[in-house]
Amino acid sequence: MFDATAAPRTTRMFGITLHPVTMQEAVRHILGWAAEPFTQTRYVVTPNVDHCVLFQRDETLRRAYAEASLVLADGLPVVLAGKLLGRRIPQRVAGSDVTPAIFTAAANHHRFETRPLRVFLLGAAPGVAGRAAKIIHARWKNVEVVGTLSPPLGFETLDTENTKIIHRVNEATPDVLVIGLGAPKQELWIHAHYRTLTAKVALCVGATIDFIAGHKRRAPAWMQHFGLEWLHRLSGDPGRLAKRYAQDAAVFPQLVWKEARGKFD
Repeated sequence: MFDATAAPRTTRMFGITLHPVTMQEAVRHILGWAAEPFTQTRYVVTPNVDHCVLFQRDETLRRAYAEASLVLADGLPVVLAGKLLGRRIPQRVAGSDVTPAIFTAAANHHRFETRPLRVFLLGAAPGVAGRAAKIIHARWKNVEVVGTLSPPLGFETLDTENTKIIHRVNEATPDVLVIGLGAPKQELWIHAHYRTLTAKVALCVGATIDFIAGHKRRAPAWMQHFGLEWLHRLSGDPGRLAKRYAQDAAVFPQLVWKEARGKFD
């Protein structure tokens, strides 16, 4: 029998400890943790190609990943690399997919059949999380958004702002904290503060709040299927993303080759 509260299985790739689970298993783990009495905030990260490249040179990101409770392969190239290297990663589990999947599955979870899943939305531009909350309430009747907050620019370096954010989140007592601050800011922020939060689970899921609100458009389904979401994002913001994607395209195959030769720990 599947035990949603047990630690998920792991595999190693590019120095990252990944959890090679299906979407259904990821959702069941997260809802299982959300249904338990609070002990400590667990957090979830979703590495894609850019994360894998950044991981190699960013010690703070490595520490954040090391303490995550669930590390989900996001990005078709990561999944395909896993298959090539014999890691048996069953499928891509993107943060933008897992969040609505959790909301949908909560209706059939024994704990959330009698009370709503409590969710806090942290991130996105001012007003966007509020629109997302309205959509969530309309679409998922068993999910209650108990708070939203759009932090000011540079908040992560200000102790006073971080204290305010932690107080707002803890006061709302969410089961799930959805963090949409962008990578690696969101991963570094939750790693720095998860010990003082009382949310049961935190999800580092990038632009998910924007997608739910309709503030940003996600790539068409066919582009997602063929691993071309990067092209959709690039077309929308070439000035910011072109250099990053070019670097990733050059470095990621080197990581695969290095892994194949057993050069990672």
